[in-house]
Amino acid sequence: MTPPGAEHLDSRQHDTLRQIMEHPTSHNIEWRAVMSLLQAVGDVTVRHDGKVAVKIGPELEFLVPPGGKDIDDQMVIDVRRMLTNAGYRSA
Repeated sequence: MTPPGAEHLDSRQHDTLRQIMEHPTSHNIEWRAVMSLLQAVGDVTVRHDGKVAVKIGPELEFLVPPGGKDIDDQMVIDVRRMLTNAGYRSA
């Protein structure tokens, strides 16, 4: 079940949420798709140092955009933790 407000996610954002929540960790999750999801569920600010500040509920995380198009395993784990702590589950 997703928390109130998640019904506004589009099908791609739901797919990204599902990929992030998959075990074992899914690969080939695109940074742009993650950014779209994070912007839909939280506050996202690109800082002057290039890091991305993401606030979902009470959690604040600073993410470093990947060099390629896909996020790495550690970022999947970090984003999964933030989403889980905010009450999000796989759609």
